[in-house]
Amino acid sequence: MKAIIQRVTKATVTVGGEEISSIGRGLCVLLGISVEDTQKDADYLVRKILNLRLFEDENGRAWSKSVMDRDFEVLCVSQFTLQCILKANKPDFHSAMPAELAQPFYNSILENMRSTYKPELIKDGEFGAYMQVHIQNDGPVTIELMSPSGPTDPKQLSKQEKQQQRKEKTRSKGPSESSREKVASRSRQDPNASSGADGDVSSERET
Repeated sequence: MKAIIQRVTKATVTVGGEEISSIGRGLCVLLGISVEDTQKDADYLVRKILNLRLFEDENGRAWSKSVMDRDFEVLCVSQFTLQCILKANKPDFHSAMPAELAQPFYNSILENMRSTYKPELIKDGEFGAYMQVHIQNDGPVTIELMSPSGPTDPKQLSKQEKQQQRKEKTRSKGPSESSREKVASRSRQDPNASSGADGDVSSERET
C-alpha cells in the first residue's frame, strides 16, 4: 500500500463541478491499494498517517506534533494510479486492487481512522469518481509512505528465517578457517596486494 501525504492549509474535492468534501489545515492523503495488501498493511498506514509529526508545537518548534495532537483534519482520496507500473511510456495498473475489492477495503481504512481519531475530522472523496482534488500544500511538505512488504507464503517465510539464522551463526563464528587460509595464501603470493579494507586503488584501468 502506498500513500502520498501532503501537509495542507486547505484541500477540497470536486466531482462534476460540485464540491463534495473539504478540510482546513491538516493532511491530504492520496492512497493507493495493491492486490497484495492485507489488514496489516492498512493498520500500518493508518497508524503512521495519524502519528507523523509534520506540524509545529505551540511554541513554533517544527516537526513536533501530529495531526491528532493539533486536532487538524484529514482528507483521504483513493488513488489507484499510485500502483502504476510503467511499460515503456504506458502506465499499467494491474497491480492495483480491483475496484470491487478495493472499495470495501478502502472504506474499512476510513473507519479505522475515524475510530482511532475523531470521526468528524476524517473526510474523503468519492470512490471511483472522476475527481478534481485542489490541494494547497503547506511548506511544501510531502511525505511518501509504503507499508512493509514481504512474502505471505509460509514456506517462503520459513526459508527466509532459516537463511537469516545461518547468517547470524556465520557472523558469530567469525571468518572460517578456509577464508583465513585463502587470505594468507594471497598475501604470500603478492605481498603488495590490498585486501580492499583500506581502499584498493589497484583496479583502476589504464586509458
